[in-house]
Amino acid sequence: EESNSSSEKGFLLLGFSDQPQLERILFVIILLFYILNLLGNTAIILASYLDPKLHTPMYFFLSNLSCVDICFTTSVAPQLLATMNKKDKNMSYGGCVAQLYVATGLGSSECILLAVMAYDRYAAVCRPLHYTTIMHPQLCASLASIAWLSGLITSLIQCSLTVQLPLCGHRKLDHIFCEVPVLIKLACVDTTFNEVELFVASVIFLIVPVSLILVSYGFITGAVLRIKSTAGRSKAFGTCSSHLLVVIIFYGTIIFMYLQPAKSSSKNQGKFVSLFYTIVTPLLNPIIYTLRNKDVKGAMRTLVMGNAF
Repeated sequence: EESNSSSEKGFLLLGFSDQPQLERILFVIILLFYILNLLGNTAIILASYLDPKLHTPMYFFLSNLSCVDICFTTSVAPQLLATMNKKDKNMSYGGCVAQLYVATGLGSSECILLAVMAYDRYAAVCRPLHYTTIMHPQLCASLASIAWLSGLITSLIQCSLTVQLPLCGHRKLDHIFCEVPVLIKLACVDTTFNEVELFVASVIFLIVPVSLILVSYGFITGAVLRIKSTAGRSKAFGTCSSHLLVVIIFYGTIIFMYLQPAKSSSKNQGKFVSLFYTIVTPLLNPIIYTLRNKDVKGAMRTLVMGNAF
């Protein structure tokens, strides 16, 4: 009877409820970050779509990244804010499972998409004369589709294996949202197979993309250093450094969460790390790309001025 308790009653999403003052402060911060995330990423999508000068592979992938970020944050933030704003921390079993599938799929898609964007920058800097031939519209659409589909497939496999674990009545989810490593901790059976599967998936979606990104940026650095023009060199470094900064922040936090034994991290540490790559990083993407990119800033100004008149 106890084994069905979680599916019947749902979960208690504890979050930061053991620290009421911190919870109130975080509520305001998360709400602000979520609103800014929606505004910033939506602005990038609109600017990339409306400005003909931004109809390039780089901004096509950036629009996809902004779309992923909006959906990824939306799969976590509203539920988290609603739970933080009430005494009853209950979350339905169906809601938890839905969040698990959606957040896992979108997070995995972002991992692949960032690697695709690194390949695009490699082609632009290292093969400039053949760039339009290499990154033709059909290839760009195929690479974006692969990123979205790979997230869907890993979500279906990974989450399906996780939700089959018996929880034996454990309802207290001491985290900020329903996530695979956290649900594995609740299981009352041997989870070795699930931990191995999670590790393999993490290697495929984290270590492999990061390795490809670092290799591509090694080639990019060599190509940029060979550019004789100082202006050209600084423009290439400016464009690529913004992408690399996003990569370091996103992969650094998510690798910390996933590439460790399921029962090793401290509770608060895991909460803050998850908060960072689900709420903070999606906001950094539009900030970094707009503040460090003249083309996007120009398109934003045109968009704002056009709406003003």
